[in-house]
Order: sequence, then C-alpha cells, then structure tokens
Amino acid sequence: MINVLVLNGSPAGKDSITLYTVKYIQKHFSSCRFEVLHVGQKIKQYEKDFTPCKDALERANLIIFAYPVYTFLVPAQLHRFVELMKENGANISGKFATQISTSKHFYDVTAHRFIEENCADLSLRYIRGLSADMDDLTTKKGRKEALEFFRFVLWSRKRGICEPSPLPQQGAGEKPAAFGAPRTAVKQSLHKKAVIVADFGESEKDAPLEQLIAHFQAALPMPSEVINIRDFPFAGGCLGCFRCAASGKCIYKDGFDDYLRAHIQSADALIYAYTIKDHSMGYRFKLFDDRQFCNGHRTVTMGKPVAYLVNGEIEDEPNLKTLMEARAEVGGNYLAGIATTPATAAAAAAKLSYAVAHDYLPPKNFYGVGGLKIFRDLIFQMQGLMREDHRFYKAHGFYDFPQKRPGRVLAMYAVGALMNNEKLRKKAGNKITEGMTMPYEAVLKKY
Repeated sequence: MINVLVLNGSPAGKDSITLYTVKYIQKHFSSCRFEVLHVGQKIKQYEKDFTPCKDALERANLIIFAYPVYTFLVPAQLHRFVELMKENGANISGKFATQISTSKHFYDVTAHRFIEENCADLSLRYIRGLSADMDDLTTKKGRKEALEFFRFVLWSRKRGICEPSPLPQQGAGEKPAAFGAPRTAVKQSLHKKAVIVADFGESEKDAPLEQLIAHFQAALPMPSEVINIRDFPFAGGCLGCFRCAASGKCIYKDGFDDYLRAHIQSADALIYAYTIKDHSMGYRFKLFDDRQFCNGHRTVTMGKPVAYLVNGEIEDEPNLKTLMEARAEVGGNYLAGIATTPATAAAAAAKLSYAVAHDYLPPKNFYGVGGLKIFRDLIFQMQGLMREDHRFYKAHGFYDFPQKRPGRVLAMYAVGALMNNEKLRKKAGNKITEGMTMPYEAVLKKY
C-alpha cells in the first residue's frame, strides 16, 4: 500500500476545487492510502505545533502539493508551510513528490517551478505535476487527464524516474570529455518509430552529442533513425513570403517541406539534438526550425511526445530552456525531458516510450494555453490569407471564444448581482461556496 500525503494549500480547506481532483484520483486508485493535511486552512495551528505534519511527512511514500494558483505562485499559506518544512527538518530526503494545481493557466508555470525548486531544496525526487483548468474535472477529457497523470506518477515512482534538479549543481562546469560507451541496448518492445533530428559534425565539440544520442538510442525500446540536418541541401532560410499560407507548399524547390512531412513528422516520437551555441541551438538548427513554417501555425505533431538531447550546460541557459518547454506546450507535445547526461537521456527515453505506449498527454500549462490563444485570434482575423491554418483550427475546435458560451456569461452576471447585494449575500451565506463545489460533487458521485 502506497501512503500518499496530500498537502492541501488552499485556504478553502475541504471546499477546495483542487482537492476535488485529488478526491477523484483517490476514488480510482484503491492501491493507495490517501491522507490530507489542510495546511492552507490550518497554517496558524501548524506554526504552533508542526509535529503532526512532521509525522505525516515521514510516513508518506508520495507527497502531493495541491493548491489553486494565486498571483503567479502558490497561496501564501502554502508558501509558509514550505518554510515550516525546512525549519522543522522532517526526514523526507529521497521521497517522491509531485503537485496538482487548478487555475485558468495564468502563470501556472511559475507556481509549478516554485514547488519544483523547493522539492530540490528538500532533496525530494520530483515528478512533473498536473496543471488543470478549474473546470477540467467536470469534463470527460479533464477526468481522463487526471487519472492518466496519477498513473504516470505511480509508474515513475516504481521505476525511480524523476525530473533532474532545476537548481545549479556543484561542479556543474566540470563536464567530462566523454560519456563512455552506452550500456547494452534494451529490447525493442514497441512497434513504433522515433526520429532524432540532430545537428552535429561541425567540430570535435559535437562528439559528446553523438555519444549522448548513442546512450539515448540504447535506452529506447523502439527503433529510431538519426537525421543530421547538416546533410540536407537547404536552398535557403525562410523568406517570410507567406506563399505557403494558402497551399502549405514552400516557395523553395529543395523538397524540404515534403521531406519534413514524410520522413520526420510521420514518426511516433520526435527527438531534437544539438550543441548549445551562442545561447541557442545554433544557426543550422534555427534554419531547420524556420523552414518548418511551411506548416504555418498548425500543430501538426500534437499528441506526439518529444525530447531534447543537449550538449552543454542547459541550467546556465534559462531562456533556452524556457523556449524548449514552451515550444512543446504550444505544439501539444508531451516533453519527456531535456537530457544532457547518460542518466537523464535514459530517463527521457523511458518517459518518451511510456508516452508513446499509453498516448500520454497532460493538459497544457500557461505556455501552451496562452500561446495557442494568441494564434487562435491571429488566424481567425487572417483566415482569408492563412487558409490552411484556418481549416486546421476549425477542424480541431481551436476557436473556443468566450462569446460562444453565453450561458456562462449570463450566470456570472447573476452571481455578480448576488455578491454586490449585501442583503442577498448575507442570506446566501455559505451557500455560495456550496454552489461553487456542486459540479465537482456531482462528478465524484457519478464517476
């Protein structure tokens, strides 16, 4: 039996909408014993006596930070509880931890990074968390994502797979000259195909990248093909001419658009490999990236997991790391990892193969939701020019404008009128909170 400790950081306590996602997960995983500490609601009590929390933390096998996102971060009460965890020295080093948040995806990424960094401070083994929309539990898709997320957490814990520390490591600059020979290749058990798009061969500096690719391939239980973009005869970089907007065909006659669709984007998983140059992926890789505009703003590989194999100190390049994370989110791809060592390459290979085998795709965070909405508005306005994009967005339901939900808008007018009327507000009392949680109660009863 796995002991799961839920640190409910919401000041609403048992009425937390985030907690309903936890309750739904608990209902479907009888192999786990769930314990909930309402740390957000009882923070003053735990400041006086942390003993019950320390005992609960030490008997847990898995710790879940659960909270609503408040102004870029976790609620202040949960922030304080994290401080108490450090001040009281609970013996939790090496335990697994993850997080579940609910929000409208406004800077959920900074809230999640805050928890991830503090897990590293506490020597917890962090598994990437779930960032859910507030209404996700009331939808079939949201419920499916919640269960798939926790199933992935249990799989990761069982195999000892966790995210690399987001904090700078002592002696990180002392990178070995070579990684050594890869271990014996794992058995290829997946009848799928992965493509590794790489940029190497310029100098001896790229040798570690080739070795990193070899380690990744040895750990991947599916066949993979390495495509070195240096071998492709590009006629030139993207001209921004928009000739491809209507037809999807590039003005260049070098055949890259056809090659991209037939040999790269047809794979079940995509891996990008490069050596950091000038705080970026280098000119040649950027050329490859720009020429993919023959797909316009269409997320043609959505649902396919991706990974990055990077030769260089990625923790010293926060902007480049953000770029890779955001690119996966906007594209609708599960990011299996950004690997720089044999160990992280093996972990990325394992997570990537899990995603392929189980069609694992967690919900988008701020990078993906915000980025796609910007494109949504752009394509809708420019549909006369960007016809291929427009057809794609219509077919996939990307035009989710708020004015398409008049019932929700009118309901909020009614709630606003109630909240602004003092007599009605007093008469309603706690029924307002009960009304907010009613849809989630219905989910728990029905599913």
